[in-house]
Amino acid sequence: MKKIMPLSIVLGLVFAATVHAADFMQEKLHAWHQWRGPLATGVSPTANPPLAWDESTGAGIRWKAAIPGRGSASPIVWGDNVFIVTAVKTDRTIELPPEPEKPAEEKKDQPARVNIYGIKRPTNFYQFVILCLDRATGKVRWRQIANEEVPHEGHHPDHGYASASPTTDGQYLYASFGSHGIFCYDFAGQLKWKRDLGDMMTYASFGEGTSPVIHGDKLVVNWDHQGESFLTVLDARTGNDVWRVPRDQGTTWATPLVVEGGGRTQIIVNATKRTRSYDLATGELVWECGGQVASAIPCPVTLDGIVFCMTGFRGSALYAIPLDAKGDVTDTDKISWHKQGGTPYVPSPMLYDDLLYFTGSNSAALSIMDAKTGDALVKERLQGLKNVYASPVGAAGRVYFTGRDGASVVIKHGRSLEVLATNKLEEPIDASAALVGNQMFQRGQEHLYCLEAK
Repeated sequence: MKKIMPLSIVLGLVFAATVHAADFMQEKLHAWHQWRGPLATGVSPTANPPLAWDESTGAGIRWKAAIPGRGSASPIVWGDNVFIVTAVKTDRTIELPPEPEKPAEEKKDQPARVNIYGIKRPTNFYQFVILCLDRATGKVRWRQIANEEVPHEGHHPDHGYASASPTTDGQYLYASFGSHGIFCYDFAGQLKWKRDLGDMMTYASFGEGTSPVIHGDKLVVNWDHQGESFLTVLDARTGNDVWRVPRDQGTTWATPLVVEGGGRTQIIVNATKRTRSYDLATGELVWECGGQVASAIPCPVTLDGIVFCMTGFRGSALYAIPLDAKGDVTDTDKISWHKQGGTPYVPSPMLYDDLLYFTGSNSAALSIMDAKTGDALVKERLQGLKNVYASPVGAAGRVYFTGRDGASVVIKHGRSLEVLATNKLEEPIDASAALVGNQMFQRGQEHLYCLEAK
């Protein structure tokens, strides 16, 4: 006979979940719990990070912690914990067997693979590592090797095996190493569950990068590659599938955006040639819009019922699409506005109040745009910056841009360009920063920096 849970227990569980959700919404505003921060815009509404720092004198630097291995995932911060993921190459190796020749009929069913940079499959084992650091000191609180294996394919010279930023709901940490596993840990470093979703075949073996997104009791994972692509929602407590839908889509590096709009909770996935929205509860396709260009990396942002999606590789596209759209709105008057020119390739845009900030391609060519109208307010090069991979971040009326050489330019938030400071750290930076309290966390090639305003 099936046991029936007493009503008092059911109501207690519902009450506890409701209280946690309310607490989380408040606490996340004072944290940086995911890629692109508490609002998924690149902005912290509560932080007041430093304006200036100088590594040569130590000014503005609270601590600098060595991070083993390699990765471009951003750090996340919750309370006094700083979480970061990395991939550590070991000395253990294997000898790879020759790849078997595929039958002609099988080749027809597989997407064409190209190899632009002579990327080879590795023979070394890698450790896929999660670190929890003490926010006050930078010392390691715990270190977990989530997986150890030989990757099935290589990566772009600028890329790596730890590019997806972790996320947290304030109770558990969720980390994705893509083909090498999805993992859930508690804050003491104890593994709660893990999932293997298979091996991705990325375009030109460039590597993987989309970050997981937590929303309530659901974890969103996008799995676009040169094989059978899909979008899945996992139960955040068990890792089991809630639903999975196939996607007619090649490799995508953009992290999905979860947003309320059109009377439902939507998952917006920006991708090559086409942006799509799915119902979080069911996986139903809500709307889609063509027009994006190749190699979708920038993540969507949203304001007042409009989502802004952009791409900038071998072309340029910026579309403002209402969240109450239905069906295919490509080339229709349902689109609020769209522009071409000056959009980013690798960095994501930042939305601060009603202003969009972004850089052209991977350069320091800044655009500031009125998000409501699409009017260009600023189009000017940021002096002191060259190549840019990191996405801009903002807080306390300031916007921070970081170049690949470790230089940063700070400008005043507004409808014109006013440079406030130019700073430099002594190692390359590709990861985007995290802003919490009076601190900024910058991940360099070898170290994690905690910069602090006095």
